[in-house]
Amino acid sequence: MSEDLWTPHAPVDPQTDLPSAPEAAEAPAPGSVTLIVPTFNEAGNVAELLSRLAAALPAHLPCSVLFVDDSTDDTPAVIEKAALECAFPVAVLHRESPEGGLGGAVVEGIKRAESEWIVVMDADLQHPPHLVPELVGEGTRTGADLVVASRYIAGGSRAGLAGSYRIAVSRGATWLTRGLFPRALRGISDPMSGFFAMRRSAVTADALRPLGYKILLELTVRCRPARVAEVPFVFQDRYSGQSKSTAREGLRFLTHLAALRSATPLARMIGFGLVGLSGFVPNLAALWLLTHTGMNYLLAEVAANQAGVLWNFLLIETLLFRDRRHHRHRADRIARFTLLANADLLLRIPLIAVFVASWGFGVLAATALALVTTFVVRFAATEALVYLPRKTGRAPTS
Repeated sequence: MSEDLWTPHAPVDPQTDLPSAPEAAEAPAPGSVTLIVPTFNEAGNVAELLSRLAAALPAHLPCSVLFVDDSTDDTPAVIEKAALECAFPVAVLHRESPEGGLGGAVVEGIKRAESEWIVVMDADLQHPPHLVPELVGEGTRTGADLVVASRYIAGGSRAGLAGSYRIAVSRGATWLTRGLFPRALRGISDPMSGFFAMRRSAVTADALRPLGYKILLELTVRCRPARVAEVPFVFQDRYSGQSKSTAREGLRFLTHLAALRSATPLARMIGFGLVGLSGFVPNLAALWLLTHTGMNYLLAEVAANQAGVLWNFLLIETLLFRDRRHHRHRADRIARFTLLANADLLLRIPLIAVFVASWGFGVLAATALALVTTFVVRFAATEALVYLPRKTGRAPTS
C-alpha cells in the first residue's frame, strides 16, 4: 500500500520563524489529543470543519488533527489550504489503497498517534466539533478509557438521519450489535456511533481488523476498554456532499459482525456447523437439477455434493476465516477444503462399520456418532490445514 504522510501546517517557533519539531521519544503530554478524521471526497466539508475546530478547541488543550484520506478528488489540496489558518498542527495521510475502508483509515491514524487521547470523528460535520473538548474532559474526569458520543441518552438525538429508512436501519443495527455482544458493549447505548474519544494506551492497533465504517464496534469487541463513559450529542445534517452509506456498506457491516462474533474457536465451530447445514440447500437443488437432466443418480450425487462444498467454502471464507485468507492462494485453499470435505464421507463409512460391528451400536446411533466425530475432525483439519499460516517460508497472497 502506497501512503504519503505530509504536514501542510505545523506550529511555528517564535524564536526562529521555523516550524518547531516534536521532541523524539517524549512521553505523551497529559491531556494531549490527536483528532483522527477519515475522509473520502470531502472537499466541501474540510475547510468548515477546521474552522469550527479552531473556534471550539481551547488554547490550553494540546491538539493536532490527522486526516487519513482515501479521496479521489482534491480533498488533500483543500486541507492544505485551510490548514494555513489553523493554530494547531494539521497533517494528511493519503492512502492509495483504502484497505479496510473507513475503519482501516482510523486504524492507520491510531498507529501514528502519540498523544494521550485519540478522538475519532467524521468530516461531514454531522459530529459537532464543539464536543471534542467535552469528550476528552469526560474521560479525564471519570477515568474512562473510552468516551462515546451517543444519540440515545438524555440530551442526544438522531435528528440528522435523513428519512425513516435510515433511522430504521440505524436502530436495527444498534439492536443487533447489542444483542450479539452484550458483555463487550455494556454501558454503550450507541455502538454505531462514529464519534468517540479513547486513551491511546487502551487500544492495540495491531489487534484491529476493521471492515467498513463501524470502527467503534471493532475497538470495543477486540480491545475491551475497562471503563466506558458517554456524553449526549445531536446528530447533525451533513454540511456538504452525500452520505457514503450504501447497500454494499451494509453487507460489509454484516460480514464484519459475523467475523467478530466468530472470533473464538467455539464460536467458529458453531458457525462451521451452521454453514454446513445450509449447504444441504444447494446440494439438493443441484441433485434435483442433474437428475432431471438425465444424469445417473450416483454421478449426480457426487456432482451435487461439490455444489454444497463450494457453497460452504464461500460462506466460511467470508464469515469465519476472512482474516486468514492471505496465508495461501485461493486455489490452494479451495483444493484443500474440497479434499477435506470429500474425505469426510470416506472416513464416515468405516467409522459407522466400527461402531456397529465392534461396539454394538444401532445403525442410526452409529451414523449420528460418526457425523459428530467427522464434523469435529473436519473443523479442526480445515482450521489447521487450510487457514493456519505456513510454518516456513513466506505465504503468497491472493
